[in-house]
Amino acid sequence: MRMGVPKEIKNNENRVAVTPEGVRTLVAAGHEVVVERAAGLGCGFADDEFEAAGAMVADTADAWGSELVIKVKEPMKPEYGYFDGQIVFTYFHLAGVDPALTEALLTSRTTAVAYETVEDDHGRLPLLAPMSAVAGSMAPIVGAYYLARFTGGRGTLPAEILGRRNGEVVIVGDGVVGRHAARVAGAMGARVAVFGRRVESAAEVERIAPGIEYVVSDGEQLAERLARADMLIGATLVKGARAQHVVSEAMVEHMPDGAVIVDVSIDQGGCVATSRPTSHADPVFTKHGVTHYCVTNMPGAYPRTSTFALTETTLPYATRIADGGIAAVLSDPLFAMGVNTHAGAVTCRPVAEALCLMKHYRSLGDT
Repeated sequence: MRMGVPKEIKNNENRVAVTPEGVRTLVAAGHEVVVERAAGLGCGFADDEFEAAGAMVADTADAWGSELVIKVKEPMKPEYGYFDGQIVFTYFHLAGVDPALTEALLTSRTTAVAYETVEDDHGRLPLLAPMSAVAGSMAPIVGAYYLARFTGGRGTLPAEILGRRNGEVVIVGDGVVGRHAARVAGAMGARVAVFGRRVESAAEVERIAPGIEYVVSDGEQLAERLARADMLIGATLVKGARAQHVVSEAMVEHMPDGAVIVDVSIDQGGCVATSRPTSHADPVFTKHGVTHYCVTNMPGAYPRTSTFALTETTLPYATRIADGGIAAVLSDPLFAMGVNTHAGAVTCRPVAEALCLMKHYRSLGDT
């Protein structure tokens, strides 16, 4: 199969979908790989490295003119014109982005296979996990920077100083993002409260690092804790669907002036009522005296680490598509859960519901 790897054009997105070593694996399996010029420069991979691995380095249209296109982030509006019924394999987050993307996929009858809704035998999201781990690990570090007084923050350093823990960090969600955020915040020396829904998770989460307390989710307790929090990290997830506003605007209003919110859930619309998408070029805004960091491609800040982690997890799935086409996806019910649009229909019900596109919804078996 001919596979295309376009250069990412989202703001400050320096990741690339496949490393040169990943290209070598695909070419050895008999596939043709077309990589757009300069696609890997942002994470330290030169064009000649891809060529040495067996790829053809070409223009944008050549990369997109492939049976299978592999990306990192959702296509941007300038890329919609390249849709032509091919398979696109990437993070889409359709429930949380402009509905125009879904409409363009439907009109072009493009098959959208979304990393973030592919499941494994345990109901986990294996292709979302690596970037969730990066974003979760980043969140306390980013939050600590914006807590500095010179950035408009409260002036609290979340760190252990002379044996005393400083900074109150509240994490809403105990999945991959929440646990990685807790590990880093706890290791930094902050006092960390992780709000989740599973009593059975408490002991496991509290063992992640010192200074962590697990709280079974309760609106009243959350509001009380946020009223004295220095940092809130939003880490909730509803598979395929738009994130729920777990943190209300009233809760944000009662947070201390200079506190910081890092809403990692923003890809799916955000779990904080006052959140709105931002970019690496313009990452924060202030509302009710609270700094909001809501960058929709956080791992793009560390593209080399992220690209290696992404390729390691997505390459086996991309190879399966290349080997067997869309039939290879549809024959595996767990892989098929990644298909969000196909044959002019929305095939992921949570996406259709979030975007009010139920008239375009059909199960995969009916497409």
